[in-house]
Amino acid sequence: MLTGWEDKSACAICTFAYSPGDENDEVLFFQGKTEGHIVSPRGTREFGWDCCFQPLGYEKTYAELPKEEKNKISHRSLALQELKKHFFNEEEKLSS
Repeated sequence: MLTGWEDKSACAICTFAYSPGDENDEVLFFQGKTEGHIVSPRGTREFGWDCCFQPLGYEKTYAELPKEEKNKISHRSLALQELKKHFFNEEEKLSS
């Protein structure tokens, strides 16, 4: 599908949104982003486009990486880390 394009760079982005629930509460957004390239499919085809996304700095696609390694660098994991950081900071403010 990308044969006509020389640049195969890509980024995987995940955004989590959080609201405390009241209609006037601000909605908070937490985003994780993993830079990479689109490559010919390699690895299992169990999960969407994992087999054709190779993160920068890696020789393997998401699908070829061990699950533990993928979960450390994935866009979802990075977004979740941002969400956790927010709540830990809020908890520290309340404790002070």
